[in-house]
Amino acid sequence: MNREEFIRMLRQEAYPDPVEVQREPSGHLGNHTHPFEVKALVLSGSIDLMFDHETKTYGPGDIFHLEYEQLHAETYGPQGVHYLVARKQSAF
Repeated sequence: MNREEFIRMLRQEAYPDPVEVQREPSGHLGNHTHPFEVKALVLSGSIDLMFDHETKTYGPGDIFHLEYEQLHAETYGPQGVHYLVARKQSAF
């Protein structure tokens, strides 16, 4: 998926405007949660997300989604990762 398609999809799903995030090469974040829902488009590099006893790798053009308060860990590829991310606050 490209940037324009991703932004159209976010608007259709009532997400706020996305922001760009860049993470360092070979970095990681241990288990954590977010007080919001996440939808992101990888622009370059790669990210491994570990959740529900599974690891998934996302690269350029891939979209990843995390539910509100979903426990996960992150590892960034040797070139780091650059992604476009929108964060939707919970309706709770």
